[in-house]
Amino acid sequence: MRVLVINTGTELLLGDVINTHLGFIAREIFPLGLRVDRQLAVPDGLAIRDALSENLQAAEIIFLTGGLGPTTDDITREITAELFGLDLVLDPGLQQTISERLRTRAIRLTDRILRQAMVPRGAEVLPNDNGSAPGLYLTAGLNPRIPTPHLFLLPGPPRELQPMFVQSVLPILRRIVREHELIACRSYRIVGMGESYVEEAVGAQLLAISGLELGYCARMGEVDLRLLGPSALLEQADAIVRAKLASFIFSTERENLETVLVRQLAARQATLAVAESCTGGFLAHRLTNVPGASEVFLAGYVTYSNEAKSAALGVPASLIEKFGAVSESVAGAMAEGAREKSGADFSLGTTGIAGPGGGTPQKPVGTAFVALAGGGETLVRQLFFPTDRETFKQLVAQLALNLLRQRLGGVEN
Repeated sequence: MRVLVINTGTELLLGDVINTHLGFIAREIFPLGLRVDRQLAVPDGLAIRDALSENLQAAEIIFLTGGLGPTTDDITREITAELFGLDLVLDPGLQQTISERLRTRAIRLTDRILRQAMVPRGAEVLPNDNGSAPGLYLTAGLNPRIPTPHLFLLPGPPRELQPMFVQSVLPILRRIVREHELIACRSYRIVGMGESYVEEAVGAQLLAISGLELGYCARMGEVDLRLLGPSALLEQADAIVRAKLASFIFSTERENLETVLVRQLAARQATLAVAESCTGGFLAHRLTNVPGASEVFLAGYVTYSNEAKSAALGVPASLIEKFGAVSESVAGAMAEGAREKSGADFSLGTTGIAGPGGGTPQKPVGTAFVALAGGGETLVRQLFFPTDRETFKQLVAQLALNLLRQRLGGVEN
């Protein structure tokens, strides 16, 4: 079945808001055997009518996001009713839901807000537990006189669209989609190896499997390897991938490295602290974004100056003077100091030269050291990322986390 996504919102085309809907919808519908064939982004207002009317016959399923709110530029429901030849009618249940929601928040109900309770006759209401604008589902051929696809009208804010999609849209899609259209997918999240090296390791062997679709997606400090095809072929491909890349795979799910690490630490009943200089707290930020991090993450020290390294972590001033703040010795001492101060089982330390100034011929801009203390030893790795400051911080943090992953046991399924 052909699938079209129409995203509405002038803010998307101005670049003020990043469009995350396409990626989310594509991922959610894929396990049902559906893939997005086309995507359009249009501004608010009458451009929505053109986009919808010109594409009513272009797909069997259309997802249209945005334009369901209370303001004058929110005209998606009106345009849809017009194109489908349907009357807009007041839904008493929605009226009550919206009224109650505003009452509990001490917000005055207005006629503009109440517009959101108007529904094309025959449409199915998709509840919105995170906002006032409901979603709507119009089944294919709702008006027998007009050939139309399955149409899902969804709110624009991701925090409203995503839970609605999972709770209400997916059950409807399962009724629509036929079993034989299902297709299997397997993904591998890889860290510590560049995209071209991943392809060099497995590309030729995987491409030799007829009927298997192969794709790569490079991210900051990691690579996603994606395989599509019948289950039997995926099992054959999986054996190849794991034989070549097992030690670099940190997950086969849609999760980031810090999530995997928090889970691994919790399983071991182990704790972690971090001592950061060049990453400026980014390690602690990533770790504390993970639900449940409080069970394993004890402390984070951002010791940007030499004096702070000595005062907070106990790094000897003589060590800094002899080897420099950006050195193997100081990185190790930072990690050891954080572990001793916090009482954690493991600790990470980072120090480096983010630039654009501060480099020397011996230690050019982009030089960094990451250290891991715990388990009876301290490991230090020297890195070199001559790039902008933000990218530098992200890459150093990624490699520091990967150092811990390797110590904790590597591959996750």
